[in-house]
Amino acid sequence: MTSRRIVSNEKNLLERDDSNDRTPSASEKSNITPAVPGAVILKLLGFTAAMFGGPIGVYFLTVNTVFRGNSTWAGATAAITANLVLIAYVVVAMKEDQSDKIAAEESAKKKR
Repeated sequence: MTSRRIVSNEKNLLERDDSNDRTPSASEKSNITPAVPGAVILKLLGFTAAMFGGPIGVYFLTVNTVFRGNSTWAGATAAITANLVLIAYVVVAMKEDQSDKIAAEESAKKKR
């Protein structure tokens, strides 16, 4: 069986030149604001450092000082520390989400 080739005058996605559609004019300023606020990035970096350094630090601090060489208990303590950091991150994210919602409601009330 033969297949029929569809001939079209329309350009496909790779052949289109859409640079004219997206370039701002000389009088317009381009928007260079970040999509995520800086405070959110700093919180994420802080919790990333805590998730990396917290459990490892707790393990090495407790393996010889608190648990006298018992690595099982030190590992369990490190796992608990990782879970505490994770729970703290979720709580902070939920509070931040609620504060954004409250701020949006207040601005809506002011516009009325």
